[in-house]
Amino acid sequence: MTVTRRTVLGGSLAAAAVSSVPGVSAAAAASTALPGLPALTNLAHLDYLGASVSPPSVAGHSTYGSGPVGVLWTYADRRDDGSYARVGGGAYNPSTNTYGQGAFNADDLARAAVVYLRHYSMHGDAHSRQAAYGLLRGLTFLQTASGANAGNVVLWMQPDGTLNPSADPVELPDPSDSGPAYWLARTVWALGEGYAVFRSVDSRFAAFLRGRLELAIAALERQVLVHYGVWNVVDGRRVPAWLIVAGADATSEAVLGLAAYVTADRAAGAGAAGAGGSARARRALARFAEAIAAMAAGDRQTWPFRALLPWGESISDWHAWGAQMPSALAAASVALRSPRLLEPAIGDAAGFTPLLMTAGGPDNGWLPAPIDRTQIAYGVDARLQALLGVASAANRPGLRQVAAFVGAWYFGANRAGTPMYDPTTGRTYDGISGDGIVNRNSGAESTIHGLLSMLSLDAHPSLAAQARTLGPASRTLSGLHTIEAESAVLSTGATVITPPSPWTGESQWSNNSYVAFTPGSTATWTLPPSDQPQLALPIIDTVTDRHAGQTTWSANGKPLGTINHGTAGPQGTSPTPGALLPHTLPTYLPPNTTHLTTTATPPPASTPLASTVPGSTASALRVDAVLLLPLISQLQLTSSATTAILLTSVDKHRRSHQVTVASARRSVISAYDDSCFLQAHFATTARTFNVPVSPGGFTVIL
Repeated sequence: MTVTRRTVLGGSLAAAAVSSVPGVSAAAAASTALPGLPALTNLAHLDYLGASVSPPSVAGHSTYGSGPVGVLWTYADRRDDGSYARVGGGAYNPSTNTYGQGAFNADDLARAAVVYLRHYSMHGDAHSRQAAYGLLRGLTFLQTASGANAGNVVLWMQPDGTLNPSADPVELPDPSDSGPAYWLARTVWALGEGYAVFRSVDSRFAAFLRGRLELAIAALERQVLVHYGVWNVVDGRRVPAWLIVAGADATSEAVLGLAAYVTADRAAGAGAAGAGGSARARRALARFAEAIAAMAAGDRQTWPFRALLPWGESISDWHAWGAQMPSALAAASVALRSPRLLEPAIGDAAGFTPLLMTAGGPDNGWLPAPIDRTQIAYGVDARLQALLGVASAANRPGLRQVAAFVGAWYFGANRAGTPMYDPTTGRTYDGISGDGIVNRNSGAESTIHGLLSMLSLDAHPSLAAQARTLGPASRTLSGLHTIEAESAVLSTGATVITPPSPWTGESQWSNNSYVAFTPGSTATWTLPPSDQPQLALPIIDTVTDRHAGQTTWSANGKPLGTINHGTAGPQGTSPTPGALLPHTLPTYLPPNTTHLTTTATPPPASTPLASTVPGSTASALRVDAVLLLPLISQLQLTSSATTAILLTSVDKHRRSHQVTVASARRSVISAYDDSCFLQAHFATTARTFNVPVSPGGFTVIL
């Protein structure tokens, strides 16, 4: 996985139109704040990042009309006096007024256009319409309009409007318009939503946008969809070969644009038999949605717990940033009238997201342990949009209750305990590190996704009020916990190994190290206290060597199960053989378990010992960490005004769970099953009470 600026925290590197806003109905858009509460969306900082340039003429690049085009500065660095300076990406050369990458980029132009388009859709704001118009003209200038790379997009532009197809540091593809890319997917997103808005207010500009969108779809057809129906193998799992840049995350952003395009035309009665968009667009939408749906993985007790995986070259990698797969499937299900697309989206939103929130929130990387615990607005917004989009498309209003916990992140319910969005300025800070340090820069990406979240909250006034109320509350968690392998007491033959790089090529060693075992060696961990049963999921480097051996696990002397380390499937297109994956032990850890022990043993007697097999490795038994997951995880937000609790279960049976709130006031309990159907709804004024939690489902107390 290439690490790009989208994943970095720190410094400069860190009506029909209404239907285009996910989860927003015309009724909701008509009123965007409760009485006495001002709207949250403030475009001031995004406007500050905006600019206009007159790019020099370049072959293959043109746009609609004449005159300067709209652009957007990539970063905004906070100065010591509290002001913000607009800067570009890469090293700055003052003598040429250029950056190694550039000042403006297609990714942010596209997404900022979406912000302005949705704001115009909700408010009819003339400024937002004009800003969207300018940015779409700038974005289409970056798109290559003719030649072998027609439809693709140049990523970077210098301050004077000069294109920089080959940036420093390099991002692939290079040149940036030489193949499919995240920025091509985001261009499709913006063009689709742009067409949906402008078709009713500026038909000529809408026709231009439609032409450029069809050009982008043609590029995706010849570069990506040409592989439709081909399945790659990744460590034994079948994965669709027609994801954009092998990413369900990138593909999901293109799907959002395609769905807006198809839905807008259909709503206006265009197309045959009520169909919308072109046949090419509908076909692309259906095939991309099919690929995203195929990335659903795990179950209620198996990692990644029904999440949609974002990367088609790893079965060991989930990240919050850009994980808009559930939103895309929800939008596609509506556009294509295909309810079957909702099942994996519901699994991600109703099954995985509550578990993610009780584990600490939308982390940048579960790889597969929660290693990169940085949290950024791009990841938070993706979770919020998923919950609201699936709630609307699938008629699952309970997901909006979970959205209140996600939205509260912006107002202080986070690891830093401080607001990350300032409604008085429109700034969203660039992120929170794993140890709770806030990066108070406010670049384009964070600003954009913070505003997309605020638009969605404003469209749901009661949800916005809840998120604001919960933000300042204190936060307590009881969820997924990581025990590092090297924290164990090791016997002779068990060795801590620190590899040259923690990145394996498709996943990452937790804490940058692991423990290698030889047959007969042991490790014993002292566990933190737990008053309920837990799942134990050792993270094993599962290899293709069928003679690698196994580890046998026990807790306080009670057997929990055995893991065969030699069961990995064929490598296929995976960057490295084998897979670093959590394996769920079949027996629960009992409450109050104090010690967990593993013993390395040779393979079963029916197979030769590893040491007698040519090519076998003596250190093939590798353990990275152990994930501990209570059968019922809990996130509790408590303030003087309210207590809110989110519970989620990985048990096989419905359980009753006791909770205590801060004071005896009316609490409303809503319990949902693993498909987000309401199972129980009641109220109590007690301080301590029992609530039901369905297997794989969640319960909300407000």
